[in-house]
Amino acid sequence: MMMAKFAAVVIMGYLLGAIPIGYLLTRRQAKVDVTAYGSGKVGATNVLRTAGRKSAALVATMDLLKGVLAVVLAGLIMGKGYLVVGDFGFGTLVAQVLAALAAVVGHNWSVFLGFKGGRGVATFFGGLIALCPIAAIVGGEILIIGAGLTQYASLASIAGVVGAYAILVPLTIMNGFPLEYLFYTLVGSVIIIVMHRDNISRLLKGKERRLGEKGEKRDSPASSPTDGAG
Repeated sequence: MMMAKFAAVVIMGYLLGAIPIGYLLTRRQAKVDVTAYGSGKVGATNVLRTAGRKSAALVATMDLLKGVLAVVLAGLIMGKGYLVVGDFGFGTLVAQVLAALAAVVGHNWSVFLGFKGGRGVATFFGGLIALCPIAAIVGGEILIIGAGLTQYASLASIAGVVGAYAILVPLTIMNGFPLEYLFYTLVGSVIIIVMHRDNISRLLKGKERRLGEKGEKRDSPASSPTDGAG
Protein backbone atom coordinates (compact mmCIF):
# COMPACT_ATOMS: atom_id res chain seq x y z
CA MET A 1 0.00 0.00 0.00
CA MET A 2 2.71 2.49 0.97
CA MET A 3 4.77 1.57 -2.09
CA ALA A 4 1.75 2.35 -4.25
CA LYS A 5 1.39 5.73 -2.53
CA PHE A 6 5.04 6.57 -3.18
CA ALA A 7 4.58 5.66 -6.84
CA ALA A 8 1.43 7.77 -6.96
CA VAL A 9 3.08 10.90 -5.56
CA VAL A 10 5.97 10.63 -8.02
CA ILE A 11 3.62 10.21 -10.98
CA MET A 12 1.40 13.01 -9.70
CA GLY A 13 4.41 15.31 -9.26
CA TYR A 14 5.69 14.57 -12.75
CA LEU A 15 2.33 15.12 -14.47
CA LEU A 16 1.71 18.31 -12.53
CA GLY A 17 5.13 19.64 -13.45
CA ALA A 18 4.67 18.55 -17.05
CA ILE A 19 1.73 20.91 -17.62
CA PRO A 20 3.31 23.35 -20.13
CA ILE A 21 1.99 26.60 -18.69
CA GLY A 22 4.29 28.81 -20.74
CA TYR A 23 3.36 27.08 -23.98
CA LEU A 24 -0.39 27.13 -23.30
CA LEU A 25 -0.48 30.71 -22.06
CA THR A 26 1.51 32.22 -24.91
CA ARG A 27 -0.58 30.29 -27.41
CA ARG A 28 -3.73 31.75 -25.87
CA GLN A 29 -2.64 35.30 -25.03
CA ALA A 30 0.03 36.18 -27.57
CA LYS A 31 -0.95 33.72 -30.32
CA VAL A 32 2.64 32.52 -30.61
CA ASP A 33 4.44 29.23 -30.04
CA VAL A 34 7.05 30.06 -27.40
CA THR A 35 9.02 26.93 -28.32
CA ALA A 36 9.67 28.44 -31.77
CA TYR A 37 11.51 31.47 -30.35
CA GLY A 38 14.70 32.19 -28.43
CA SER A 39 15.79 29.22 -26.37
CA GLY A 40 12.74 27.19 -27.29
CA LYS A 41 12.05 26.75 -23.57
CA VAL A 42 8.66 27.31 -21.94
CA GLY A 43 9.90 29.08 -18.82
CA ALA A 44 9.27 32.68 -17.79
CA THR A 45 12.52 34.06 -19.27
CA ASN A 46 11.71 32.91 -22.80
CA VAL A 47 8.07 33.94 -22.35
CA LEU A 48 9.35 37.41 -21.39
CA ARG A 49 11.25 37.57 -24.67
CA THR A 50 8.30 36.44 -26.77
CA ALA A 51 5.12 37.59 -25.00
CA GLY A 52 6.07 40.37 -22.56
CA ARG A 53 6.27 41.00 -18.83
CA LYS A 54 2.69 40.26 -17.82
CA SER A 55 2.73 36.84 -19.45
CA ALA A 56 6.16 36.10 -18.00
CA ALA A 57 5.03 37.03 -14.48
CA LEU A 58 1.96 34.82 -14.78
CA VAL A 59 4.00 31.90 -16.10
CA ALA A 60 6.57 32.26 -13.31
CA THR A 61 3.80 32.30 -10.69
CA MET A 62 2.01 29.26 -12.09
CA ASP A 63 5.24 27.31 -12.56
CA LEU A 64 6.06 28.14 -8.93
CA LEU A 65 2.64 26.84 -7.86
CA LYS A 66 3.31 23.52 -9.59
CA GLY A 67 6.13 22.88 -7.13
CA VAL A 68 4.04 24.00 -4.16
CA LEU A 69 1.09 21.82 -5.16
CA ALA A 70 3.31 18.78 -5.71
CA VAL A 71 4.49 18.98 -2.09
CA VAL A 72 1.04 19.71 -0.64
CA LEU A 73 -0.71 16.94 -2.58
CA ALA A 74 2.04 14.46 -1.73
CA GLY A 75 1.44 15.20 1.94
CA LEU A 76 -2.28 14.62 1.56
CA ILE A 77 -1.77 11.35 -0.31
CA MET A 78 0.79 9.96 2.13
CA GLY A 79 -0.83 10.94 5.40
CA LYS A 80 1.20 9.70 8.37
CA GLY A 81 2.25 6.34 6.95
CA TYR A 82 5.80 5.03 6.53
CA LEU A 83 7.43 2.76 4.00
CA VAL A 84 9.88 0.52 5.84
CA VAL A 85 12.87 -0.72 3.86
CA GLY A 86 15.27 -2.73 6.00
CA ASP A 87 16.22 -0.56 8.95
CA PHE A 88 14.97 2.64 7.35
CA GLY A 89 11.55 4.25 7.38
CA PHE A 90 10.54 6.61 4.59
CA GLY A 91 7.64 8.86 5.41
CA THR A 92 5.75 11.87 4.19
CA LEU A 93 8.72 14.22 3.93
CA VAL A 94 10.60 11.83 1.65
CA ALA A 95 7.51 11.49 -0.52
CA GLN A 96 7.12 15.27 -0.70
CA VAL A 97 10.74 15.69 -1.76
CA LEU A 98 10.33 13.04 -4.47
CA ALA A 99 7.11 14.67 -5.69
CA ALA A 100 8.78 18.09 -5.88
CA LEU A 101 11.76 16.70 -7.78
CA ALA A 102 9.39 14.83 -10.09
CA ALA A 103 7.63 18.14 -10.78
CA VAL A 104 10.96 19.72 -11.77
CA VAL A 105 11.67 16.76 -14.06
CA GLY A 106 8.17 17.01 -15.53
CA HIS A 107 8.62 20.72 -16.20
CA ASN A 108 11.95 20.15 -17.96
CA TRP A 109 10.95 17.03 -19.88
CA SER A 110 7.20 17.32 -20.37
CA VAL A 111 5.40 14.33 -21.87
CA PHE A 112 2.98 16.85 -23.39
CA LEU A 113 5.77 18.56 -25.37
CA GLY A 114 7.69 15.54 -26.61
CA PHE A 115 9.84 15.51 -23.45
CA LYS A 116 10.93 19.11 -23.86
CA GLY A 117 10.11 22.01 -21.55
CA GLY A 118 11.86 24.59 -19.41
CA ARG A 119 14.81 24.67 -17.04
CA GLY A 120 12.92 24.07 -13.80
CA VAL A 121 13.93 27.09 -11.71
CA ALA A 122 10.47 28.38 -10.74
CA THR A 123 9.12 24.89 -10.08
CA PHE A 124 12.19 24.09 -7.96
CA PHE A 125 11.61 27.17 -5.83
CA GLY A 126 7.92 26.35 -5.56
CA GLY A 127 8.77 22.99 -4.06
CA LEU A 128 11.31 24.63 -1.76
CA ILE A 129 8.78 27.20 -0.55
CA ALA A 130 6.52 24.37 0.59
CA LEU A 131 9.38 22.35 2.08
CA CYS A 132 11.69 24.92 3.64
CA PRO A 133 10.61 28.57 3.27
CA ILE A 134 13.78 30.05 4.79
CA ALA A 135 16.00 28.40 2.16
CA ALA A 136 13.58 29.48 -0.57
CA ILE A 137 13.69 33.07 0.67
CA VAL A 138 17.50 33.15 0.74
CA GLY A 139 17.84 31.53 -2.67
CA GLY A 140 15.07 33.67 -4.13
CA GLU A 141 16.68 36.88 -2.89
CA ILE A 142 19.99 35.86 -4.44
CA LEU A 143 18.22 35.15 -7.73
CA ILE A 144 16.31 38.44 -7.78
CA ILE A 145 19.29 40.58 -6.74
CA GLY A 146 21.57 38.73 -9.15
CA ALA A 147 19.16 39.21 -12.04
CA GLY A 148 18.81 42.89 -11.23
CA LEU A 149 22.55 43.51 -11.00
CA THR A 150 23.74 41.41 -13.93
CA GLN A 151 20.65 41.21 -16.17
CA TYR A 152 21.55 37.56 -16.77
CA ALA A 153 18.64 35.30 -15.80
CA SER A 154 20.76 32.19 -16.23
CA LEU A 155 23.57 33.33 -13.93
CA ALA A 156 21.09 34.56 -11.32
CA SER A 157 19.14 31.29 -11.46
CA ILE A 158 22.25 29.19 -10.91
CA ALA A 159 23.39 31.45 -8.07
CA GLY A 160 19.93 31.26 -6.50
CA VAL A 161 19.65 27.47 -6.42
CA VAL A 162 23.25 27.06 -5.24
CA GLY A 163 22.60 29.69 -2.57
CA ALA A 164 19.57 27.76 -1.35
CA TYR A 165 21.70 24.63 -1.04
CA ALA A 166 24.55 26.50 0.62
CA ILE A 167 22.35 27.98 3.36
CA LEU A 168 20.95 24.54 4.14
CA VAL A 169 24.38 23.07 4.83
CA PRO A 170 24.91 24.96 8.12
CA LEU A 171 21.20 24.77 8.97
CA THR A 172 21.36 20.98 8.64
CA ILE A 173 24.61 20.60 10.59
CA MET A 174 23.99 23.12 13.37
CA ASN A 175 20.21 23.45 13.56
CA GLY A 176 19.14 19.92 12.77
CA PHE A 177 17.14 20.66 9.65
CA PRO A 178 16.00 17.43 7.93
CA LEU A 179 18.49 15.86 5.52
CA GLU A 180 15.65 15.62 3.02
CA TYR A 181 15.81 19.39 2.48
CA LEU A 182 19.51 19.19 1.72
CA PHE A 183 18.92 16.28 -0.65
CA TYR A 184 16.21 18.21 -2.49
CA THR A 185 18.32 21.32 -2.98
CA LEU A 186 21.38 19.30 -4.01
CA VAL A 187 19.60 17.19 -6.63
CA GLY A 188 17.50 20.14 -7.80
CA SER A 189 20.59 22.34 -8.15
CA VAL A 190 22.40 19.69 -10.19
CA ILE A 191 19.42 19.34 -12.53
CA ILE A 192 19.13 23.10 -13.01
CA ILE A 193 22.86 23.62 -13.56
CA VAL A 194 22.85 20.83 -16.18
CA MET A 195 19.86 22.47 -17.86
CA HIS A 196 21.85 25.73 -18.03
CA ARG A 197 25.01 24.21 -19.49
CA ASP A 198 24.50 26.04 -22.81
CA ASN A 199 24.03 29.32 -20.94
CA ILE A 200 27.19 28.69 -18.95
CA SER A 201 29.09 28.20 -22.19
CA ARG A 202 27.77 31.50 -23.59
CA LEU A 203 28.47 33.33 -20.34
CA LEU A 204 32.10 32.23 -20.52
CA LYS A 205 32.26 33.43 -24.13
CA GLY A 206 30.51 36.73 -23.37
CA LYS A 207 27.64 35.89 -25.70
CA GLU A 208 24.79 35.32 -23.25
CA ARG A 209 21.63 37.34 -23.81
CA ARG A 210 20.47 39.76 -21.13
CA LEU A 211 16.99 40.09 -19.72
CA GLY A 212 14.61 42.05 -21.93
CA GLU A 213 16.27 41.18 -25.22
CA LYS A 214 13.79 39.83 -27.72
CA GLY A 215 13.92 36.19 -28.72
CA GLU A 216 14.41 35.60 -32.43
CA LYS A 217 12.57 32.92 -34.30
CA ARG A 218 14.55 29.71 -34.08
CA ASP A 219 14.52 28.92 -37.78
CA SER A 220 16.02 32.29 -38.73
CA PRO A 221 19.73 32.34 -39.71
CA ALA A 222 20.57 34.77 -36.91
CA SER A 223 19.01 32.72 -34.15
CA SER A 224 20.61 30.06 -32.04
CA PRO A 225 18.75 26.92 -30.97
CA THR A 226 19.78 27.58 -27.40
CA ASP A 227 19.48 31.37 -27.12
CA GLY A 228 18.42 32.64 -23.74
CA ALA A 229 17.88 31.20 -20.30
CA GLY A 230 14.12 30.57 -20.33
